[in-house]
Amino acid sequence: MKHRLALAPFLAPLLSAIADAGETRAIEPSSVGPHTLFNPTPRAEWRELSPDRPDTTESPITVDAGAWVVEASYFDWRRDGGDDTYTVMATNLKVGLTDRIDLQTVFDAYTWEEAGAEGFSDVTLRLKYNVWGNDGGKTAFALFPFVKIPTDTAISNGEVEGGLILPFSTDLTDGVGLGLMAEFDAVHDGIDDYDLEFVHSAVLGFDITDRLGLFTEYVGVAGPGDYEAYFSGGATFSITDDLVFDTGVQLGLNDAAEDLGVFGGFTKRF
Repeated sequence: MKHRLALAPFLAPLLSAIADAGETRAIEPSSVGPHTLFNPTPRAEWRELSPDRPDTTESPITVDAGAWVVEASYFDWRRDGGDDTYTVMATNLKVGLTDRIDLQTVFDAYTWEEAGAEGFSDVTLRLKYNVWGNDGGKTAFALFPFVKIPTDTAISNGEVEGGLILPFSTDLTDGVGLGLMAEFDAVHDGIDDYDLEFVHSAVLGFDITDRLGLFTEYVGVAGPGDYEAYFSGGATFSITDDLVFDTGVQLGLNDAAEDLGVFGGFTKRF
């Protein structure tokens, strides 16, 4: 405002007050933090979309407060031995509760197993809390507890299960990122007790263009049974800032792992 003071010393305070008042009125109530489900983050301030799919490694970045995200597979086929399993709309429905917390509801709309069972899956509730990195920085980390609620359908094991996911990500270079995940699951043994299962993964993501991305991933599962090892690879394509399509393949690396999986899906933010 120094140029105004030089030109009109008496008018400068009045002009400054009017300008400040105009700027205050221009702020929408929803843009005043902290943001919540009921005081949403303005769309213009939304972070870059960071889906949890299609790889196994979860993202530590949460959904913006008040925003909704649907992540789903329109096709998922798995083969283990000679048995095939088909899943339609393996869905993760996410909503941002605060600037650092989102709530997720995960379910498979319909699964058909060649062995005979079919139907709706159990429902898993997950709460992701971003510890750091949500709004910038080279690294990000989150705490991600979850609980599975049995639906007692034909493909349900009828047991409550749960665990904790610890996702971490870092930017290695421009356009190359590394994601690491440790997951601790309490899995029912089908008799009368629970076993601890440890899922661990590492994924490399490559930004080929502004819209096209590729990933390669290793996933290991250690538990009461034999160790399972997987390699995955796939691609993502952003149609808009709020819509991403993906496809990929997962290969079992040892006898204990499922032989093969092929999947395709999408992420849509509202």
